Amino acid sequence: MRTVAELDAIHDALAAVAAQTQAPIMDLVAAQTRDPWCVLLGTILSARTRDAVTAEAVRRLLPRAPTPEALAALPVEEIERLIRPVGFFHAKARHLAALPAVLRDRFGGRLPDTVEALCELPGVGRKTANLVVAIGFGKPAICVDTHVHRINNLLGVVRTKTPLETEMALRRRLPQRLWIPWNTLFVTFGQTLCKPVGPRCGACPVARFCKGPARKPKAPRAP
Repeated sequence: MRTVAELDAIHDALAAVAAQTQAPIMDLVAAQTRDPWCVLLGTILSARTRDAVTAEAVRRLLPRAPTPEALAALPVEEIERLIRPVGFFHAKARHLAALPAVLRDRFGGRLPDTVEALCELPGVGRKTANLVVAIGFGKPAICVDTHVHRINNLLGVVRTKTPLETEMALRRRLPQRLWIPWNTLFVTFGQTLCKPVGPRCGACPVARFCKGPARKPKAPRAP
């Protein structure tokens, strides 16, 4: 496992990468507003959807649904029209249509600020809940997606088999000051350099920590 000094070195190296590249979609949304409602809607729409498509859907939906009450007034067919062509837009529209009633009945109309409570909302899993807590509410949380899970294992930060295991391991091992930026840095790094297919290992700023196939010594050729 990595020491705190090594975790800081990884953070600083990936922060330098992120400063030179476009941020993931939810940080773009957060740059416009830190409203947790905005972050929640954007995160729900972003699942299995390219950033550019999500951004356009957010721009169409938010003016029509700036509050839970406004969203409740939209028929599901209208929500579908506004968010299409995000991935699984039929299911996402149903989740969004059901969201205001669940907020009203379970939480008095207020958006909860804990991961566990947010996971009670339709269409919200731990990844979305952690992102809303971290970006929307500014509270310590660790959002783990495929990039965070994959690259933290490559760098020897964790040894886990699932994103949930990775989240829990990072909660134990990361200094809390690194929790919120960790997702942004690893998503940006995974989208630009450490891609699942065709990674740019020659340009990797944290190659010394990597345990991936490209770092393993090659077997000597047979004479």
